[in-house]
Amino acid sequence: MFNNMGQIADLMRNAGKIREAVEQATEALGHLQVEGTSGGGAVTVKVNGKLEVLAVRIDPKSLADNDVELLEDMVAAAVNAALTKAREAAEQSLRNATGGLSLPGFPGM
Repeated sequence: MFNNMGQIADLMRNAGKIREAVEQATEALGHLQVEGTSGGGAVTVKVNGKLEVLAVRIDPKSLADNDVELLEDMVAAAVNAALTKAREAAEQSLRNATGGLSLPGFPGM
């Protein structure tokens, strides 16, 4: 029990540093960019660490088949792949900023 009290005291003592580190890591997420692809590179989606879609590239050869449903599936798959990479990178960035400390309000941490 008293061991936990010491950890809580350390946390309170370092709260300002932790808050600053989290703010810096969160700001840096806007600069982080990752890509997700599908269809063997036929569709590429770029997102940032704030989970905003920055770009979608569709190989014009994918349009030649006129298969709209397949293209929609490839776009969805590429977006999901990019978002997964961005979430993982964001979680790692915040984990590094907090020294591995689990914080409420940050899923996956």
